[in-house]
Amino acid sequence: MKKLLYAFAALAALLAWTDAALADTYPSKPVHIIVPFPAGGAIDIIVRTSAQQLSKELGQPMLIENRPGASGNIGADAVAKSAADGYTLLAGTSATHGANPALYTKLAYDARRDFVPVAHIAGVPNVLVVTPASGINTLADLVQQARAKPGKLSYGSAGSGTSLHLAGELFRSAAGVDVLHVPYKGAAPATTDLLGGQITMMFNTVPVALPLIRSGKLKALAVTSPKRHFALPDVPTFTELGYPSVASATWVGLFAPAGTPREVVAKVAQALERALREKTVVDTLRLQGAEPQFMDSAAFGHYVDGEITRWGGVVRAAGIKLD
Repeated sequence: MKKLLYAFAALAALLAWTDAALADTYPSKPVHIIVPFPAGGAIDIIVRTSAQQLSKELGQPMLIENRPGASGNIGADAVAKSAADGYTLLAGTSATHGANPALYTKLAYDARRDFVPVAHIAGVPNVLVVTPASGINTLADLVQQARAKPGKLSYGSAGSGTSLHLAGELFRSAAGVDVLHVPYKGAAPATTDLLGGQITMMFNTVPVALPLIRSGKLKALAVTSPKRHFALPDVPTFTELGYPSVASATWVGLFAPAGTPREVVAKVAQALERALREKTVVDTLRLQGAEPQFMDSAAFGHYVDGEITRWGGVVRAAGIKLD
């Protein structure tokens, strides 16, 4: 029995030494970051901006590979099945590690079990918008109209199960109103119909909605962030207006395959923290309407666990299924 215990102790020591040695030399070659969404979108820009500085901090190229499809599930599954050595990372989001575990009953990966959270990068909140022609000037006006005309007001989204749809479900539930969801194949056609008066309102990400708000074509009623957004300082939060549960953001952070050495995870997280302090990175992210929000592995893991639980409840309450 003692020999067996000694063998286990020796194996544990060897593994610990191996992990530490790997961390000392990591990274010794380029690191691949899988972005599970198309190039050019907000998530892609945030990751590329951060990765450029992260490359300088770690001394190796960060190679960005876009693998879009199935709301981020294709790219996430690819990383889940990759070697746990720190050389393949996932740019996970509020979709892959928030709503998708509840939206898809046949998900090929387990968002909690198959990944190690490395660090949170940034988040972009949503904003509820209407047109000036709607005659709705405040959130109170909207709620009053919705209650007076159950089922008559409508909100558009980028599609069923998207963050814009789920933000609408949060609002509908919190305000106790009966509003019709109209899903579109993307935020752009939904915005077109909003401007044309075919739908009453919609939630959109701040960066996308901002030009139309500034031009006066759309009116912002409230933002879903905990505090007022720096680009919309005059627009109140839902919390200020009495709806604290209407809180949502499109966020992104780095994940590694389960089993990646803790020392490697910590090394990437520490380098990313330094990268997110760089003024050029901060300025570029803010141009996208995003605020750098670093969380280390432990804090990010706690946050992700809460997101999966929270959005799972919203999805189940709304009866949304995508497969």
